Formats: sequence, C-alpha cells, structure tokens
Amino acid sequence: MTGSFPYLTVLVLLPAGGALAAGLSVRVPRRIVEGAAVAVSLVTLGFAIAMTVALKTGYGGFQFVSHHVWAQSLGISWYVGVDGISVFLVLMAAVLFPIALVGARTRQDPRAFVAWMLLLESACIGTFVSLDLIFFFLFFELTLVPAYFIISGWGFVRRAYAAVKFFVYTFAGSAFLLVGILVVAFLHQSQTGVLTFALPALERTHFSDITGVLLFLAFTAAFAVKAPLFPFHTWSPDAYTEAPAAGSMILAGVLAKLGTYGLLRFDLNLFPKASKDLAPLLLTLAVIGVLYGAVVACAQRDLKRLVAYSSLAQIGFIALGIFAFTTQGLTGGVLLMVNHGLITAGLFLLIGWIYERRSTWQLSDLRGLQRPAPLLAAAFTVIMLASIGLPGLNGFVSEFLVLVGSFLTHRWWAVAATVGVVLAAVYLLWAYQQAFHGKPDAATAAVADLSWTERVVVAPLIVLIVLLGVYPK
Repeated sequence: MTGSFPYLTVLVLLPAGGALAAGLSVRVPRRIVEGAAVAVSLVTLGFAIAMTVALKTGYGGFQFVSHHVWAQSLGISWYVGVDGISVFLVLMAAVLFPIALVGARTRQDPRAFVAWMLLLESACIGTFVSLDLIFFFLFFELTLVPAYFIISGWGFVRRAYAAVKFFVYTFAGSAFLLVGILVVAFLHQSQTGVLTFALPALERTHFSDITGVLLFLAFTAAFAVKAPLFPFHTWSPDAYTEAPAAGSMILAGVLAKLGTYGLLRFDLNLFPKASKDLAPLLLTLAVIGVLYGAVVACAQRDLKRLVAYSSLAQIGFIALGIFAFTTQGLTGGVLLMVNHGLITAGLFLLIGWIYERRSTWQLSDLRGLQRPAPLLAAAFTVIMLASIGLPGLNGFVSEFLVLVGSFLTHRWWAVAATVGVVLAAVYLLWAYQQAFHGKPDAATAAVADLSWTERVVVAPLIVLIVLLGVYPK
C-alpha cells in the first residue's frame, strides 16, 4: 500500500543530510553542532512516531511504499516499505539515537562523532525499510563504516583491535550475502526473463533443494555474524566493551537487530523449505548461544563484558523464537528484538555514566554505589530486572512467548533455553550486588547521583520498559 507522504524516504535522508551538514560545519561552535544533531534525530523520531500512528492495523502487506526505478537495465529500484515487523524496529532505532546523542556525548571531536552517528542512523533505518535487495545490501554494509570509526575514534584502550575485528568479521560475512543476492536475482531472471532485486518478486523464485540450502547458508552467514549468533559472536564482546557508551548502545541495541531482522525477512521468505529443513541446526546454535552467553556472563568481573555476553544469550532467544515456526514464537522473537534493544541500550548508557564517575566498570571497584547514587541504582535495578524477565516489565512477555512458542514444536530446545533464564537472574543479581551493595570506598562515596539531564534521558527508556511490560499488545 502506497502512502501519500514519503515517510520512509524522509526517515532515511533526514539523518543522512544531518550527517553531511555536521561534517561540513568546520567553524560552527561545538554546542550548536551537537544541538543541531540532536534536533535532527528528534525530528526523525517525530516522523517515525507519525508513521507508526498512521500505520493501518489488520493490513498484511507493506505500507508507505515508495517505488522508483533507479537503474532499469540492472533491475535496481528505490523500493522501501514497512509492515508490522519492521515499523517497530524503525521506531526503536529512532528512539535510541537521540538518547545516545544526548546521554553519551563526547568531548573529543564532537562534530565528527555526531556526523558518524547520524550516518549510522540513516543506514540502520535504510536497512530496515529496503525491499530491494541491492539497496538492502548497500545500507547493511554502510553501517560498517560509521560503526568502525565510532569504535576506533572514541573507544577505549583496545579500540583499534576491536574495530578491525568487527569490520573484518562482518565484511567477510557480507561477501556471502552479496553472492547469494546475485544468484537469487539471476535464477529469477532465468525463470521469468525479468532481472529484478525486489523482494516480493524474488519470493516467487523456485529453487531446488540443494540450491535453496546453499543460498540460505549464504544469507545466514552475514546475518548470523551481524546479530551475532553463536559461534559467529567472537567480535561482539570486544566491540561492545571497547566502543564508547553511545557506540555500545547502538551496536547492541540496533545493529544486532539488522542480523535477526535479516533472518526473519529474507531467510524465511525467500527460502521457506530450506529454513524448515535447517531449523534444527539454527535452533541448536540458538540454544547453545543462550547457555554459553549466560555461563560466560556468570564468570565476568567486567560489567560491560557481562552485558555483552548477556546480549549474546538474548540474541539466541530471538533466533529460537524465529525458527520455532509458531505464531507465539515469532511474535515473541519480534517483540524481543525491540525489548532487547531498549534494555541493552539502557544498561550500556548507565554503565557509561558509571564510568564517567569512577573511570572504571570493574565490579570490584564499584562496591557501594547505591549509597551515594540511589537514583542511578534505581534505574539500573529496573532495567536489570527487565533483562532478567520480571513479570510486569517488557523482557518477561517476549521471553515467555518465545519459550511457549518453541515448546509447542521443539520441546527439548525450549527446556534447555529455560536454563538461560535462570542463569540470567544469577549473573545480573550478582553483578548488581557487587556494584551497588556494600560499603563504598572514598572514591565511590564521592560519586554524584543522576543529574536532571540524565534523569530526563533515561526516563523514556524506563517508561517504555514498563509500558511494554504492562501493555505489550
């Protein structure tokens, strides 16, 4: 269904234009550049909210479609649209970027930082809305560039290593995706005589069993690395830990969902038979990721790495819901994409604020934070309990649906994944106890509580976490 207003084109081009303007504003004062970047991200959020409100419920197809031929001889079009899955991922991205820009500012070269952040926002939204596989691939790859420079330019001690590892892993995985896209398009051309990269047309392409499996694996290689799904995750603990606070928020909260969204949008739609045939493999990797991430998180003394491994476990839950092939599992997986984005971004934001106050995120150095910073402790408690899956908060509903949906068709995988829920309570409650309880040392006792600006920044995340827990419908 085509909308009268080009919401999606605006959502992609607006932050890209803001990034260009920020990059060119050489002599503009820092505060003006930062303020303008926040304004652009807030206007983008406004358009995302307006689009979500205007979305027609009960309509199964794509809405707000813009379709313009870009290179007719090559079959490439500017073809964008959203449905009930992608619209909420776009909205989540639009929510998290202004929070990251305001709550995790940098003093070092802020002009370049906000330019890269806005370009990353444009690429993420473009990936979620692209229905042409070439444009999807271009946006999918474009996210690597700003993410690389954000990690390497504003990260911590091992930032160069983490940035290169992130880039090499994800770029290598994407090479398989490009080959897979071209093969799908050429096979479609051989069957219909039409060269196109439009997803709705390519869904009607017929593949032999072996071809479908090979193409499924080619697409999944890129998506599994980006998510990341076990065992393609080894770049993520380093990247999440060494990135600046804003980078960690977006890497775990938004970029990870590009991979899980790809599994759902392209693997299941283009290769339904291969998806079903290989579901046991994906379910096994998902459950191993849930258990491995939880067990390794239990052993962490570094708060940021603990959240990184916790994120790996949550990605496993999302994959479990997707490949359970039930309505409940799929609904839970999509909801968990949004909820995990909000929860993980909130945790990394708070850890960033803790680092600003104590210059460390080692649990052994943070004992007693609750006494000088009760509001910081309260915010951390709410978001931590949501990650555990406490009823009444957003994490519970999505994990419950995933487990119920997977139990219906793949009982033993669901039972094994339930152990991950128990372990999440163990490592998160233990980490909270280590960091916030006890008697603070002199440095911790002097820590300031959340400022009014910080309270305003974190409040939307907490409101959404409670709202989606009480009223997930």
